[in-house]
This record gives sequence, C-alpha cells and structure tokens, in this order.
Amino acid sequence: MHRRINITLPDETIELIDQVIEKGDSPEERLRQRSRFINEAVQYYIAEKALVNLREQLKEGAIQRAERDLGLVEEWFDLEEELWHKNEA
Repeated sequence: MHRRINITLPDETIELIDQVIEKGDSPEERLRQRSRFINEAVQYYIAEKALVNLREQLKEGAIQRAERDLGLVEEWFDLEEELWHKNEA
C-alpha cells in the first residue's frame, strides 16, 4: 500500500536527487523515481540508526558485564590460587 504525502525539500536537495535517479520520460515518471529514491533513502537511514543504537546497547552491555566479570574474578582469585598451590604440593 502506498500513501501520498506532501513534503517540502530545498531546491538543492531536489537537484541532488535528480542527479542520481533515472531520468523519466514524463513528469509523472520523474515523480515516481523521486518517490522511490526518497523511500529507499529513508529506509536506509532508519536501518543505519537502528544499527548504531544496537552497537551502543551492545557496547554498554559489554562494559557492564566486564565490570561484573572483573568482580567475580577478584572474588574467586584467592580460592583458585589456594587450590593451585595445594595441587602443586
């Protein structure tokens, strides 16, 4: 399903779009090409924003887990070292 909306873009933006779209034979074809291009650009932008957000969430999670894991290592280090020395003897 498609829905018609009206948007306003600067002339420079429209000129940039017109430089990369396929040239249509009619004004209607040019409008379809512009619409198709804008749709692809918006979907690409949203996908990229989602990836940036996902990367940030993964980074924050990794930092939180690293702090937790370091705490666990510090808690168990003495016990492991004691077992190591027992096994050497």
